[in-house]
Amino acid sequence: MMFRLSLISFLFLFFGREIAFAQHLHPYFDPEEYSDLLKMFSLQRDTSAESLRQKAPADYEMTYRSPETGLVNRWDFWLNTKKGTGVIAIRGTNGTAASWLENLYAGMIPAKGVLQLNNSTRFNYQVAADPQAGVHAGWMLATAAMVPDMVEHILEYYRQGIHEFIIAGHSQGGAIAFLVRSCLYYREDLPKDLVLKTYCSAAPKPGNQAYAYDYDFITRDGWGLRVVNGRDWVPETPFSVQTPHDFSPVNPFMNIRKTIRKQKFPVNLALSYTYGRLSRPMKRSSRRLQRVLGKIAYSRVKKLLPAYSRPPFINSHHYTPAGAPVILYPVTGYDEAFPFDGKNIFVHHSLTAYRWALEKIYPKSISH
Repeated sequence: MMFRLSLISFLFLFFGREIAFAQHLHPYFDPEEYSDLLKMFSLQRDTSAESLRQKAPADYEMTYRSPETGLVNRWDFWLNTKKGTGVIAIRGTNGTAASWLENLYAGMIPAKGVLQLNNSTRFNYQVAADPQAGVHAGWMLATAAMVPDMVEHILEYYRQGIHEFIIAGHSQGGAIAFLVRSCLYYREDLPKDLVLKTYCSAAPKPGNQAYAYDYDFITRDGWGLRVVNGRDWVPETPFSVQTPHDFSPVNPFMNIRKTIRKQKFPVNLALSYTYGRLSRPMKRSSRRLQRVLGKIAYSRVKKLLPAYSRPPFINSHHYTPAGAPVILYPVTGYDEAFPFDGKNIFVHHSLTAYRWALEKIYPKSISH
């Protein structure tokens, strides 16, 4: 769905030359910037389908809304006509069965590989350099389905002189924003002078520790932000199980069986029994999560996307948070404003709750 040309796009087409801008994006959390993003998210009919929707943020216009791809994924492109910066706003869970299935399709896959999306589309991806890195299968599928279109628009606006972009999303959209940012970093067809800033709002955990370290490194010094309401349970998902295999390759568990066998009898037997009692349940839980949320969930995805081929799953389910944390702590008055009645499990995940906390914590930084 195409919207009217922005002022910047019109000037470019009219004058036939690039328009240069001074850098406007800066690292670290900007309350006003995040406030504008919350307004964009509210116009996507995102996550909890809240009845109260915001007006479009000042100085921004939405120039593009993507078609739905993957498991009902969509993103919008917003242009700041005053500063000359772009925003890729990724929609979150939209209430459809396919969208929820994407969240539950939580088997972990390698951070580098190939996804066969359909009979004619193979997507080569890399979202981390570490071969131990693993990411969420469902959100990687969404990323693969949307990134080519995103790259096309980034390059289009880059040719118009726009070199600064925010990548953002709330909830599922925030989880996908992690992977989109990583994917763009490792692509070789993008200009090296792009300025990219990421806001992952209310986002679940996108991958394992190796992926999180990679993401935090490539967005270091305040360019990759994770905004969390201190009462919100969604950023605590997916379930995570750490086994000895999930540690860095150099660790005290790598040769623990050999070390135990060197102990004198009966100490060796006691240590072997104790270690087995501790490690086996973790390994079983990890395998069970991978089987149910990976292989079994894949069979459901296959019904919706018949030509999508199953990726190789890795033997890990150690999900960890990523991004520099920005905590919207539930300050005085929050629990009275957003009481839990035993049923409204998304009360603390809502855009309204996030905006309330933002405005209470940063009252002097936001213009209404």
